[in-house]
Amino acid sequence: MTAASGSAVDPAPLQVVCAAAGIDLVVPPGTSILDAVRDAGLPVTAACTGACCGSCETRVLEGEPEHRDAVLTAEERAFGDTMMICVSGARSGRLVLDL
Repeated sequence: MTAASGSAVDPAPLQVVCAAAGIDLVVPPGTSILDAVRDAGLPVTAACTGACCGSCETRVLEGEPEHRDAVLTAEERAFGDTMMICVSGARSGRLVLDL
């Protein structure tokens, strides 16, 4: 789903590991990874929160992101090594991010 058509709601909680900070989070359905990370006290830049600007692009160390942004190219999405955490989720139940 693209940012223009709205965010999909994830059916199950997502485990997110913020590797640099050493924090494990559980992101409930309906909550963005960006919001969960900020709620945990990590300062993350996000100018638009709508997946249009690319400022929240985050490196993925493990797991498979589900891209819902309008920023990454098809090739970048296929590589899966970065994601926009303001709207994107995961195809896997766990993501390890470079945060």
